Amino acid sequence: MNTPARRSRVRSAALAASAALLLGLAVAPAAQAGTDGAKRTKTLHELARETGRYFGSAVDNPELADTEFADLLGKEFGQTTPGNGMKWYATEPQRGVFDYTAGDEIVNYAKAEHLKVRGHTLLWHNQLPSWLTSGTWTKDELRSILKNHITNVVKHYRGKVFAWDVANEIMNEDGTYRQNIFYKTIGPSYIADALRWARAADPHVKLYLNDYNVEAIGPKSGAYYTLIKQLKADGVPIDGFGMQAHLALQYGFPDRLQQNIQRFADLGVDVAITELDIRMILPSDTAKLAEQADWYGKVTDACLAVRRCVGITVWGYTDRHSWIPSVFQGEGAALPWDENLQHKPAYDAIHDALAAAAQED
Repeated sequence: MNTPARRSRVRSAALAASAALLLGLAVAPAAQAGTDGAKRTKTLHELARETGRYFGSAVDNPELADTEFADLLGKEFGQTTPGNGMKWYATEPQRGVFDYTAGDEIVNYAKAEHLKVRGHTLLWHNQLPSWLTSGTWTKDELRSILKNHITNVVKHYRGKVFAWDVANEIMNEDGTYRQNIFYKTIGPSYIADALRWARAADPHVKLYLNDYNVEAIGPKSGAYYTLIKQLKADGVPIDGFGMQAHLALQYGFPDRLQQNIQRFADLGVDVAITELDIRMILPSDTAKLAEQADWYGKVTDACLAVRRCVGITVWGYTDRHSWIPSVFQGEGAALPWDENLQHKPAYDAIHDALAAAAQED
């Protein structure tokens, strides 16, 4: 599927589109032509659906007020992930007091726009409420708190989300367990507990582990491979592995991405690209935009080459609403649409990869 000729065509198109973009010659999205000269009349979602997958974008609640942004999100994509509205600080701001306002807003928007929703996330070491992080808990107390949180949140969204990032970012770069509040108090068994409690609360939702810097084959992804293999051997419910894919041009493309996706699929779980963006050191230029486009095409191709890679979600689709500049000083331009909601070469590369796969299917 990912032939040299195809990659060459995508890269050539990206170079041409980059030059046009920088010269101010980019045409309106609906009129942009594919590498074969055909008009791009199908959305990324429509093309992905033809391959049996989804293509989505995250959204945060304040962004819904940008009606131009929200309208395009609903038209171009088939799935969305709440950026913050379902995290612990938002859903249980006081112990035992649940607030689903932010999450429900995105679920209601998604329902109106016919988007499916990935739940994100049931437990994470960041964005926890102060009542939880400042408390002194015994193992049994924290297990009870965790069970109550997961049970309430998953039951509330039962039938409204198709998957949950149950445990997010639980490994260090060297493949050891992250020393978060749950690990330090409960031990590694909290992961299996969380998965079992989520399954009990919603027998039909897909349950994922999710992390960054796991796209390449290395110690961190290897730790997840070992963990998922053990969880399955122990009969713990685990349905998928989420590769966030927050990539950066200056660090190189992840080594053996397709092979890594395949080895997790061979364990009998689905794989999803869950938070894709590809940042660069600013300012952008023709060469960087072309390389970025090539990478977006490669990530898409890698997913398409593995049947159990079920979908791709970009972490926001436009540079207008991106977390990158506020976190990585001097970096940005990470997404397939620019700040004016115009296609960048990255969009062309994704579209061409999906279109080629859809034709083959």
